[in-house]
Amino acid sequence: MKQTPKNIAIIGSGLVGSLLAIYLRKYGHSITVFDRRPDIRGIEFSGRSINLAMSNRGWTALEEVGIAEDIRKIGIPLDKRAMHVVGKEEYYQKYGKEGEAIWSISRGVLNKRMIDLAETAGVHFRFEEKVWDIDLPEAKIYTGASEKSEWKSYQYEMVFGCDGAFSRVRHKMQRRSRFDYSQDFIDVGYKELTIPPNTGGTHKLDKHSFHIWPRGKFMLIAMPNLDGSFTCTLFLPFEGDISFKKLTTRAEAKHFFKTYFPNVSKDIENLTEDFFNNPTSAMVTMKCYPWTYWDKVALVGDSAHAVVPFYGQGMNAGFEDIYCLNNIIGKFGDDWEAIFRTYQEERKPNADAIAELSYRNFIEMSSKTADSNFLLQKKIEKHFADKYPDKWIPVYSRVTFSNRPYAEALSIGDNQELIMKQIMQIPNIADIWDSMEVENKILDLLS
Repeated sequence: MKQTPKNIAIIGSGLVGSLLAIYLRKYGHSITVFDRRPDIRGIEFSGRSINLAMSNRGWTALEEVGIAEDIRKIGIPLDKRAMHVVGKEEYYQKYGKEGEAIWSISRGVLNKRMIDLAETAGVHFRFEEKVWDIDLPEAKIYTGASEKSEWKSYQYEMVFGCDGAFSRVRHKMQRRSRFDYSQDFIDVGYKELTIPPNTGGTHKLDKHSFHIWPRGKFMLIAMPNLDGSFTCTLFLPFEGDISFKKLTTRAEAKHFFKTYFPNVSKDIENLTEDFFNNPTSAMVTMKCYPWTYWDKVALVGDSAHAVVPFYGQGMNAGFEDIYCLNNIIGKFGDDWEAIFRTYQEERKPNADAIAELSYRNFIEMSSKTADSNFLLQKKIEKHFADKYPDKWIPVYSRVTFSNRPYAEALSIGDNQELIMKQIMQIPNIADIWDSMEVENKILDLLS
């Protein structure tokens, strides 16, 4: 479907802004991307990131514009979780079927690559230029050095807000009547840490696993990088007995790592160093509606629906926004009002669903993954799913290894959970979990 070329501004040069720019260039639009930050290609990354887990939805969006192969070169496929549970040997949980994997990609490396690809496609970037205000009906933006300084105005035909959970574009939309908005912070923060490579540049832990140290109210995760290092993320309550607030000295931090993560004790110096050098960041779920204003302004990615990172779907959901928007353009051509209306109606229920799933996964990863009942339930589900792949696809697989709507995954998952509740109440279930009796009971409940 052809479109009449327009002069379009994108606010935010992150992953979603860069990919959207590449997509819109394909239609011949003139694209300018504004970002208040300097060009990240010239600076070291900031130590406030969680490595990205690219899954099906992300790859589908990249394949559509022909850049997936380029991006695969900077990722590492992870086909399983490596569980580091206190008092047990390290053990592995396969993610999905043979050949199914998520990909660990450094956010900084990916973002730099995406900006390069967008520039090659003819996108113009304006770094260190902060957008302070936007005239919604006019699609006019105002930039300046500070809120008090003199502002410069730019006139566009359309503006896309890809400027994250605390979006300036959305902030302006929030002032309109009947605009719904909510934000919900969890009381757990995160900090980025690093496990350096072995002297020969090899990985110290299994490089094709997503490593998790579940410890109840807190946990550590680690994802591999191409240089042999691991980007680790410590999730810890802000306040409480074991919390960021309590760890104020190097000795306390060292004691903490030694006590709760003994198998990374060789890297304690490094972890302690990072603990005090890197910022502690908060995590928020942000919902709003509408996502668009007339045929002039639209929010994409985190600016429309920020989620906590526990399903590894933040970037994937943002990329899927763009993929869906592109399909809708295919239907409506130049009718941007219809495009925007359909886009928000289609994506909003799915954004709400992945927000809910991400929050639940936080509970699951930190406390349930070490719980024997939970593990037995997962074992029964996997056994049944292997035998009846057409009748039972686990929620994780629906979210991670398919492109079916998030809302569908949530609703089917809730139904599966009700069935498993009844199965787990069967007397001596631990002894007969793989019996025909249990199998027939699940089949019966499914029908």
